Amino acid sequence: MSAFPEDTEDTEDTHDTVPGRFGPAATTEADARTVGRVRTEYSPAHDGDPDPGEIVWTWVPYEENDGRGKDRPVLVVAREAAGTLLAVQLSSKRHDGDREWVPIGGGPWDRSGRDSWVAVDRVLRLHDAGMRREACALDRPRFDLVRQRLRERYGWS
Repeated sequence: MSAFPEDTEDTEDTHDTVPGRFGPAATTEADARTVGRVRTEYSPAHDGDPDPGEIVWTWVPYEENDGRGKDRPVLVVAREAAGTLLAVQLSSKRHDGDREWVPIGGGPWDRSGRDSWVAVDRVLRLHDAGMRREACALDRPRFDLVRQRLRERYGWS
């Protein structure tokens, strides 16, 4: 698993060809309380397909939902029956002491090796065709920290 020096979450991407930005494979915000039964699982398989436990890159719309957003890393946490995936976004902006953000430290998803935080207050729905690639698998203990916070917040299993 290598770092991706061309990627940065600090740059707004304005290209129309970014996977996950438009069309039927667009990344959208999911209402975590109404998605139905969600079973989070840890099942990474470095095979090019997104799996729960893996960090992938996709277009993430800004919360203002005004057409702007960023190509950024997200942690896949569950696969839905329809084949879509549920994920939570990563940020390198410090969120110490904020219960809406889980600290996961650094990893190969950030070319600079900065620490990252995972937002549990916003859940994204992804499609296989809406992601550029898998970046890496998060290790089980850090995934379990995120999973526990999602369970506390949404009652997921």
